[in-house]
Amino acid sequence: YAIAFQERIRLPHDKMDYYDELAEMYVGDDVSPDFYAWVFPKYDHVAVGTGTMKVNKAKIKDLQAGIRARAARKLEGGEIIKVEAHPIPEHPRPRRVVSRVALVGDAAGYVTKSSGEGIYFAAKSGRVCAETIVELTQSGARIPTEADLKVYLKRWDKTYGSTYLVLDLLQRVFYRSDATREAFVEMCEDIDVQKLTFDSYLYKTVVPANPLTQLKITAKTIGSLLRGNALAP
Repeated sequence: YAIAFQERIRLPHDKMDYYDELAEMYVGDDVSPDFYAWVFPKYDHVAVGTGTMKVNKAKIKDLQAGIRARAARKLEGGEIIKVEAHPIPEHPRPRRVVSRVALVGDAAGYVTKSSGEGIYFAAKSGRVCAETIVELTQSGARIPTEADLKVYLKRWDKTYGSTYLVLDLLQRVFYRSDATREAFVEMCEDIDVQKLTFDSYLYKTVVPANPLTQLKITAKTIGSLLRGNALAP
């Protein structure tokens, strides 16, 4: 699992205006060796935080200091109003159905790699599970069985399994070092990559590209990785 740490900071109005239509993500070993840090605007404050995998949890406060340092100028005059930390299960659990108990959301490990998104998948998995139970029990005419609940898992994995695999691969390949993160940033400048990313994020599934575009993206990915590693100190 991963560890997330964030501070909610109320900013002066002139500083808050900067984030009126902007959210920031930061990468680098100083803010996270394997994830990213963020400044996300809320209604009347910003959330400033970072995340990292379990093996680096002892460094989480140092990483938080890193994002605070990076964004220091934009956070001047801010007041910390809340400090939060939480483990994030970033991999579907091997056993999500036992007897008449089914796990959904964070309990099932439905937070995605790379983006760390979990709210949509928590709500969606609850809905898929509930709809499956209603359907297979004839709207509650009988008690659901373990076999019934496993139908929910099959439907979920069929729809979203590839999403978790692809995002896991992206994190393993591109979040390993500053060089690979820079390669990822370079790759994302490509309009085809942007469109593919936007569509996949919008629909929450891996949206296939046509073969020619996919070939171009693959070549771009390899080229970016090679340049990133070549320029690494």
